[in-house]
Amino acid sequence: MSSAVETGRRAPSGHPWFGDQHVVPPAVPPAVIRRMLDHEIRDTGWPYQRLLPAAPFVLPRASCAELFRVTAALLDLVRRTALETAPTTQGRLAAYRMPESERRLFMTDQFTEERYADCVTRPDVVVGPDGPRFVEFNVSGALGGPVEVRSRMAVWRALYADDRGRLPFSSPDPFAVRAEMFRDLCAELGVAPRVAVLGSARDQGGSTRYFDMQTEYFAGRGLAARFFEPEDLHEAWDCPPHLRYRVGLRDFTIPDWLELGIDTAPVQDALNHGCLLVGTQTSTFLSSKLTLGFLSEGRPWMSAAEQHLVEQYVPWTRVLSHRFTHRAGRKVDLVPYAVANRELLVLKAGIGMSGKQVAIGREQSPQQWESAVVAAAESGTSVVQDFVSPRTCPLYLAADGAAEPHLAQVAPVLGPLLFGGRPAGILARFFGDGSSGVVTVHGTHSSDNCVAAV
Repeated sequence: MSSAVETGRRAPSGHPWFGDQHVVPPAVPPAVIRRMLDHEIRDTGWPYQRLLPAAPFVLPRASCAELFRVTAALLDLVRRTALETAPTTQGRLAAYRMPESERRLFMTDQFTEERYADCVTRPDVVVGPDGPRFVEFNVSGALGGPVEVRSRMAVWRALYADDRGRLPFSSPDPFAVRAEMFRDLCAELGVAPRVAVLGSARDQGGSTRYFDMQTEYFAGRGLAARFFEPEDLHEAWDCPPHLRYRVGLRDFTIPDWLELGIDTAPVQDALNHGCLLVGTQTSTFLSSKLTLGFLSEGRPWMSAAEQHLVEQYVPWTRVLSHRFTHRAGRKVDLVPYAVANRELLVLKAGIGMSGKQVAIGREQSPQQWESAVVAAAESGTSVVQDFVSPRTCPLYLAADGAAEPHLAQVAPVLGPLLFGGRPAGILARFFGDGSSGVVTVHGTHSSDNCVAAV
């Protein structure tokens, strides 16, 4: 998943939302920090990063609480918006013009399919001139963040805890919160506390450590857990009742598996035999950028308070097609408006990952932008969104080979994790040189860190 912010130039520094420029100084030399960070994240498919954090990001407690509070409120609106586009899955597939690849892996029980679509989420938040803005909503069991946040925080905990284990900052443990989510889910369904983790080592460079970390944690918290490759998934349901895994984490994406040639048929078999894998395929509607466009434009059932919340935290976003809409209280012809306001907008495909389907207007020539906008308007599966000019905050960095850390101003894209409605930590991705752009660790080789509250 990715987030589009200003690119190719340095972001303006500072914003009151970041607090009084809290900075945690490094506790040990950069080489030691890098060795510890690399050890914790080893064999999980995480790429090399030339610039690593030398300390955690820290935000005021009130700012962290705001991120989680608004995430929960907006997620509720996103869910309601997605579900009301049509009363059935088939109707929604048509309304969203979903590609053929996403028209699979739905449960036959539509109530269960819809109820558990939003168990796991991580929006992308950019702090702009007016504070935090939620530019995307990633709703999926396969989103990045849990392993990364826990791995980074393990290092900061080892370096900054006093002799009684106390820290000068705090952060929820995503593994602990997710374990409680599954424990509650099993209780709600009246099934044994057994959790299947579904993924593939082929998606992690051949190693299973990424999945083993998760199953071992579950097991240590009283939840029987097992990692399943898709070829073995039949063993989760085709076995004696007391050995069945009735719930699980769907830790993969359909596009990734199709690219790797991995058959999804065993997953459909498991779903057809009553396995609930969260988040369910309905989460794709919630993640679609079109949903944020619908929400930004307003829904007839929204209260005045809900409309204000969206206006305050979601940048102006519109599903792109040949039609009229409203902008700043006036009626505009959307396609000509988008063409004429290239430097103010970002073009995003409804479904996309790693920034591959994002065009930032100010990066494009007028001809390139007009061509992209007109083509996207014909398909009706993209949005235009206000460009958010990010603000920066200070962070110490450890460059590969450097003898000393250095203090930099970086523009983080924040990713508050919410599992079953509970705060579960905050991922931060950034460019260490102070620039900004399409921030994705795998696609653009940015850096990452976790966020703690002070």
